[in-house]
Formats: sequence, structure tokens, C-alpha cells
Amino acid sequence: MYFAYWLVINLISNRIPPATEEEEAAAPAATKASAKTEEPTSEPLEVTVEDKSDSSVTITWRPPKTIPANSGLDGYTVEITKEGTEDWKAVNEDLTVSCRYAIKNQTTGDRLLVRVVAVNSGGRSPPATIADPILVKEVGARPKVRLPRFLRQRYVKKVGEKINLVIPFSGKPKPVVTWLKDGEPLDPKRANIRTSDTDSILFVRQAERVDSGSYEMCVKVDDFEDKAAIIIQIIELPGPPASIKVADVWGFNVALEWTAPKDNGNTEITGYTVQKADKKTGDWFNILEHYTRLNATISDLIMGNTYTFRIFAENKCGLSEECARTKEEATIVKEVIDYKPTPFVERDFTEAPKFTTVLNDRSTTVGYSTKLLCSVRGSPKPKIMWMKNKMILNNMDNPKYRMISTGGICTLEIRKPGQYDGGEYVCRAENQLGKVDTGCKLEVKKPVYADADKDKEAE
Repeated sequence: MYFAYWLVINLISNRIPPATEEEEAAAPAATKASAKTEEPTSEPLEVTVEDKSDSSVTITWRPPKTIPANSGLDGYTVEITKEGTEDWKAVNEDLTVSCRYAIKNQTTGDRLLVRVVAVNSGGRSPPATIADPILVKEVGARPKVRLPRFLRQRYVKKVGEKINLVIPFSGKPKPVVTWLKDGEPLDPKRANIRTSDTDSILFVRQAERVDSGSYEMCVKVDDFEDKAAIIIQIIELPGPPASIKVADVWGFNVALEWTAPKDNGNTEITGYTVQKADKKTGDWFNILEHYTRLNATISDLIMGNTYTFRIFAENKCGLSEECARTKEEATIVKEVIDYKPTPFVERDFTEAPKFTTVLNDRSTTVGYSTKLLCSVRGSPKPKIMWMKNKMILNNMDNPKYRMISTGGICTLEIRKPGQYDGGEYVCRAENQLGKVDTGCKLEVKKPVYADADKDKEAE
């Protein structure tokens, strides 16, 4: 047995060589350096009460803002003490890694101070403590503000109107109700608060613009609370536009320019109403309504009249009581037009005769009347003359011929022509500017008879 013990000792001594003097000197220094680099975390954040009963309190928190990379975070220790003492003790035997912890087995009615400490290899962080003592008591119902739907958006009233807002709430035991305006307590001279077991009433007899703002209602039961914000806007008629001027006058038009009111009545300007008045009558007439721009061109004014303009601003309450009026007048000047008509030049319609339709050669049969037709134009009206074989025809001397000239149409009618009525016919048109002729040949044929008729004619 002694031999076996000796053998084990030798094997261990051979496997682990003894440390050198340098290694023995460096080891404590390395240990000290490692210890120096490990640091604790910063304190946990936002420690709050989540729930409580007659024997327990549940708290929550957020991780520390700063966690060293070399030492990390091992967990949290929750410590409590009764109000008026400094005897802090941990309620969790082992570190908890959750950011929520239930403190159990407490006595109803105790008032506890609670703090949370973050722990790592570098040590304990500064404690994060709940400022107010926690009363260990069962909460019947958490407080809740039941804000009506119409108050979830901006609540608008006119100056002088009454404000009467009823805000229901719940909670057990009866919650404590507080009101703030823009973060400050309400002015009792301006607003009255009436609170019952189930609702709270905000009452203002006659609203003024100073009553506009952000109102906050808070209901609280022990450490639990609920809040609701109400935006109230009190509006009134706007002031008049700050200025107005006549920018330009031309023709039948006037250009106006103006600036927005200095006082908008605590709400946006929705438009402008522009009016005009003739200096002769002094009566005002609307020319633009609900107009949104800051300049306008007024047209269709009457020449020779002088006009004055005024403008009212408009918001949700209506038109401003006062108006901005132009200091200068706009006169639509009569323009004198020197009209010089173009001299009238009478057109010369005179024209020498000209045949638009000439005579054409034709033939007829003995005993069958025929007509020769042509058309002529000219100014002055030309005189028409018919000739046969260069001999002038006159229907007065020879009833065989009938001459007609109407509307520039010239007609020569030959009644029952004989064999010797054939020949060359000419129509001549003549006026002061000249004369012109058109001619044709007329052939008069003998009639063609049957054989029996020829024999009778021979006998």
C-alpha cells in the first residue's frame, strides 16, 4: 500500500511542473488587474408597483442603463424594509433574472419601502428605491377614467357659451380625483369641479379665451392611477384684415391686396368677404364670399364710376364685426377713342359686254318654229341687236321674228321658218365700253314625205 501511494505522488509531481519565480510573481498582479477591470452595473430603472393584494406586492422595473461588458449582469436582489426603519433585508434567496417580482407573505396594513439592486461579478449596483411607502392592502378595482368619445378630440366652444363636461370614472374604493390645466391646478374663479362617486363635472359658466388649454383629469386609488387629457378651445369672431390697398387699376378691373387679421379669434381664418360701393349711391354689394387668398382682381366695373372696397375676415364663428376699408378710391376712367373710319371707295362695276353663252349652229324643218339662245353680261346694260346675213332684223317690220332680252338671256324666236329663212344669224351686244358679237348658222330643211304623198304632189 505504501508503494502505491508513493507512485501516485510521483506521477502528479511529474505532470505538473513547479512554477517559476517569474510566474509566481506575475500571478498576484494578474489577479489584481482582473479584479480592477470588473465593475458593477448602474441602478435599475423605473421601479413601479404593478399589483398588490392584502398579503403581497408585485413590482416591475427596467434593466440598468449601463452594464459593463467584462462583468455582465448576474441578476437582481429585491430588498424591503418597513416604513420608519433602516433594516433592509432581501426577499429573494437566489438572484432573479426577471424584471418582475412578487413580494409575498406580508402583513395587511404594513407600509413597505422597496428597492432593487443589480448584481454582477463586480459587486452590487446602487439601489433603485420606490419613493413612497407601499400600503399592503387589497385593491377592489383599479381606477379608470371613461372619457366620452366626443372629448377624445378637440372640444370647441364660442366665447360666452357654457362648458359642462361630465366625465365618468370607476374604482374601488372611491378614487381621489384631481384636475390640472396646462400642468397647473385649476383657477377656482374660472372653473368649478363637482365630483360624485361615479363622475366628475368640469363647469364654466361663461367661457373666455383664457379657458383654452389642455385639461388633465387624474383618478387615483392608493398607488394606482388613471389619467385623461381634454383639449378645450374657446373661439370668437376674428378681427378685420390688418391692411388693404388698391394695387392697380386698368380698363374695367381693380387689383386688391390685403393682409391677414392680427387676431384670428383663436382659430384659423376660413375665408374673406369682399364688398364694393359706388361713390354715387354708397350701397355695398358682395362681390366675393368665402374667398381664401390675400389678393383678388375685381372685374366688370362700370366705366366712369368711382369705387371703394372693404373686406371682412371669416372663421368658424362667422364674419368679423369690423372690416378693413381702402383709403384710396378706384376710378374707372372713360377712354376717348379717336375712331377714323376707312374712306369708302365706290367700286367701279362698269364692264364691257361679254357673252357668257354663245350661239351654236343648229338646224330645223320648214314650218317648225325654232329659237336661238345666248347670254350676255355688261354694265351699263348692253343694247341687243340681231342680224341675219348682216342685215338688221326688226320684229316690228317682220312678225316672223320675236326678240326677247331678259336678265341677260337673249332669245330670237323664228316662227314657222320657210326654206329661205336659213342663213347666218348674229347677236350683237353694245354699250359705252364696247360691243361684241356671237353668231351661228341656221339650216332649214325640207320635210320628208311618204311615196304616196310624192305621187299626189306630182299630179
